[in-house]
Amino acid sequence: MHSPREANPAVPLAGELTDFGHRLVARVYFADTDFTGVVYHARYLEFLERGRSDFLRLTGVHHTELEAGKHGERLAWVVRRMEIDFRAPARIDDILTVETRTESVSGARIFMVQKLLRDADLLVEARVEAAIIGEGGRPRRFPKEWIAAFLPRGAD
Repeated sequence: MHSPREANPAVPLAGELTDFGHRLVARVYFADTDFTGVVYHARYLEFLERGRSDFLRLTGVHHTELEAGKHGERLAWVVRRMEIDFRAPARIDDILTVETRTESVSGARIFMVQKLLRDADLLVEARVEAAIIGEGGRPRRFPKEWIAAFLPRGAD
């Protein structure tokens, strides 16, 4: 029996890295909606999280390796701040594109901009400040090799 990935290798499960950052395509399922068939507001956070997680995965930063202590201690990502503008609703069976780009990296913090689109229609825009923390909850600086991987291609 073939896995879905083997059945259609042209569809990348984790999305794709782009010149600006990352792009992920996702479908809106019944479980994502409220009783009206519109995406429940908290579910947008989950779509955005998938975009950020898969962006990290494709740049070589894996949550499981951070938790396992690959970098000398157990590390975790935390969202410190998020600002969201809801512009238009998504509905059941919509195909959404989650675009994620890094705006800047400073010490232990990363600033990202994310968009949820249905075709060319902007549905949600978010600004996210995230950080890496160690086991004791204290911020940790980003490894230098991550900074280059997170920034848009061609950015210095």
